[in-house]
Amino acid sequence: MQTFLPAELQQRSPPSLISLAGGAPNSNTFPFQSASITVKNGQTVTFDEVAMKRALQYSASNGIPELLTWMKNLQKNLHNPPTASYSPESGQMEMCVTTGSQEGLCKVFEMLVNPGDNVLLDAPTYSGTLAALHPLGCNLVNVPSDQHGMIPAALKEVLSRWDPSEIHKPGSTAPKILYTIPNGGNPTGASMTAERKKEVYELARQYDMLIIEDDPYYFLQFEKPWAPTFLSMDVDGRIIRTDSFSKILSSGLRIGFVTGPKPLVDRVVLHIQASTMHTSTFTQLMVSQLLHSWGQEGFLQHIDKVIEFYRKQRDAMISSADKWLKDVAEWHTPSAGMFLWMKLKGIADTQQLIMEKALEKEVLLVPGGVFMINSSEPCPYVRAAFSLSTPEQIDEALKRLSALIKEAL
Repeated sequence: MQTFLPAELQQRSPPSLISLAGGAPNSNTFPFQSASITVKNGQTVTFDEVAMKRALQYSASNGIPELLTWMKNLQKNLHNPPTASYSPESGQMEMCVTTGSQEGLCKVFEMLVNPGDNVLLDAPTYSGTLAALHPLGCNLVNVPSDQHGMIPAALKEVLSRWDPSEIHKPGSTAPKILYTIPNGGNPTGASMTAERKKEVYELARQYDMLIIEDDPYYFLQFEKPWAPTFLSMDVDGRIIRTDSFSKILSSGLRIGFVTGPKPLVDRVVLHIQASTMHTSTFTQLMVSQLLHSWGQEGFLQHIDKVIEFYRKQRDAMISSADKWLKDVAEWHTPSAGMFLWMKLKGIADTQQLIMEKALEKEVLLVPGGVFMINSSEPCPYVRAAFSLSTPEQIDEALKRLSALIKEAL
């Protein structure tokens, strides 16, 4: 399929070129003139008339250049990916901007997954992932996990039904992709250790699988040093990583990133071209201006403040859980993310308890079934978020939950 992109041609042309090719509207007709946005530290992000015209216009499908450059430098500094120095054909690291990491995930799945494919993941997992995968007609194969994420020995056991020497033969049903949330997993709060990641990566090499490293809680790890990422270990160009600014800058600005081998990221960009066209130019420029004014050091200082807030929230949640739920529930303290995953003792299925009884007690949690591959099976777990409520509200909510469980028992 041929595409004609006048904007890209024009960038490579002399200034004397007169273009009658572009299908963009004239930005002089738009009603917005300028904007000034105040940041909490007193800085301002300013759009004069020239910047505003650019912000309101179409832009490149892979993202605005200055934001991409800033993010590529950040990825290299944080992860030092081996693929950064590779040639494009060998899986050179490439990036694109997506409208939140959810768009990136959906487009990656649609690119890689065919009906009937076996896809590996460690459930319970993010309900948005399950919602994106179910319509694709694939078989979701669960890999057992614990509070430290996917268990390599369990992955090895699951993969043992296929012979590594036959995975490339026509008709092979061997999985091509493995999906995981390595830090502060939603809903479990589980984080994979460096050792487990190395073992999982080696199994991916053995069976020639791609790993989708969905890491929206990377910047919400409570303990330093942060665990090395799959991207930092990727000598083959088999990692596709999704990052998000939703938890640290704004969930409503909808800015995420896909990082991976250039041939695959280029395909994601083609899909963006044919669907959303690009992430909002305005929000990209707004975030880019902020990041350039902060620099990487200022950005990481902001991250430290965000982590400190969520660490206090997590500690409040654990303190209240210890106080009210010790006899009726069990849990592991999360080392990242925004969630506490609790197993309620003596409750076979939390769906009815939460959806009917909990509202009567004026407390709401998410029943665990929605995070399972088969959501209709009984599930004794609930997910509690500690991101929005005050410590006092968290304490009162868990007190009400305790009364609810005891009443049910």
